[in-house]
Amino acid sequence: MERAAMACCRWILDHKYSHRNFLIFCGTGNNGGDGLAIGRILLQSNCSATVYITGETGTKDFEANLEKIQLHGGLLPEILTPGALPVITPEMVVVDALIGTGLNRPPAGISAELIDHINSGIAPVISIDMPSGLFADTSSKGNSIVKATHTLTFQQFKLAFLLPENDAYCGEVHILNIGLDKTFENETEVAFELTERTLIRSICKSRKKFSHKGNYGHAALLCGSYGMMGAAVLAAHSCLRSGAGKLTAYIPECGYTTLQSVVPEAMCVVSGEKHIAAADGIGSFDAVGIGPGIGKFPSHVSLLRAVFTQTKKSLLVDADALNMIAGNKELIGLIPFSSVLTPHPGEFERLFGAVENDFERLQLALKKSAELQVYIVLKGQYTFISTPEGKGWFNSTGNSGMATAGSGDVLSGFITGLLAQGYPPPQAALIGVYLHGLAGDIASQRHSPEAMIAGDIVDCLGEAFKLIS
Repeated sequence: MERAAMACCRWILDHKYSHRNFLIFCGTGNNGGDGLAIGRILLQSNCSATVYITGETGTKDFEANLEKIQLHGGLLPEILTPGALPVITPEMVVVDALIGTGLNRPPAGISAELIDHINSGIAPVISIDMPSGLFADTSSKGNSIVKATHTLTFQQFKLAFLLPENDAYCGEVHILNIGLDKTFENETEVAFELTERTLIRSICKSRKKFSHKGNYGHAALLCGSYGMMGAAVLAAHSCLRSGAGKLTAYIPECGYTTLQSVVPEAMCVVSGEKHIAAADGIGSFDAVGIGPGIGKFPSHVSLLRAVFTQTKKSLLVDADALNMIAGNKELIGLIPFSSVLTPHPGEFERLFGAVENDFERLQLALKKSAELQVYIVLKGQYTFISTPEGKGWFNSTGNSGMATAGSGDVLSGFITGLLAQGYPPPQAALIGVYLHGLAGDIASQRHSPEAMIAGDIVDCLGEAFKLIS
């Protein structure tokens, strides 16, 4: 607790808040103990701080820190009472140490009143470990929750920080290292993990000196239709940028000139005039990706059935292919085992049904991965990858600039190219999502989140590879 308080105070002082007046609100649990220790250290650093508590008795560590702040900080914290809460002005900084991770029911009484009072002000709010009122690993919808400007949490992300429904409460999340024993972390089996560069580097293969294009797989993409050949171009470019040895694109006649001109490295199989009509020979490839820009045509039901039954190796299913499956549920049972599905939340809902909150969506993804024996890449900030074994991975790269047309087509082509090189589906998904996000981060720095487009992600894939090599 002392290390946690010191880490928080270092962050506060490093971010130039030392000249502000601090209002520190403490519950009677260990989060409140953190707040009391923070108050003492700030006072000893000659900062102006007023500390409020919701009661005088609590956990052992709370009471120990209450005694310390009186003895060493020279301050007697004020006990909060309903209807008599302190005024919060814009010049102040609020430190929220009411509840933290110890919440097991929605806040009530003085805690709920205080949370609403904090949210009614316009002072910056720093929450310690978690914004008070937020559950760590289940939905908090309907709770009174502190809307933090910054959340200072310890060692690892909490699950709640990774889900969109909590974005309005967490502000900027900062992970502070407080020196906890790594042995426990490394040896504990968990349901969810966050991808890190060391993991991606460890599963990426190095290219052999004496190799040729045949060593790196032959991918096939069924992509594009009249008016949507851009999706085919983006997917084809990124597939080749993945390191795949060869690519054959199944496209309609209307896109032949476009693809041959813009992606000369790709071979083409033409079928149909304005949309793909057939997939002859699709079983001969090392990996197949289907969906980007293919449109939603009735004949695609038989096209998908043919691809599902003839594909011998790895398969990726995205975009309009997913939408066709959603409208023709008999196709779901034909999806080959170990396929990779890459829906955004809307496509996921059309496929598998609506949910009440983001936590239920995670559980549904894991359930469907197990039922269908597939890998689901649920796209978004902190893209979630669910596996048939019940393991879930959150991706740590990417940014809001990637919320742009064609970004998903880039990911589809990239993962398909990795599958063609022989990466097992879970590794292809992990590497593909991580490098796709990392390329997006490079593109965002280069162009800004507002100005970047999907083609910028493709252009930055090479730099992303360099960063993990």
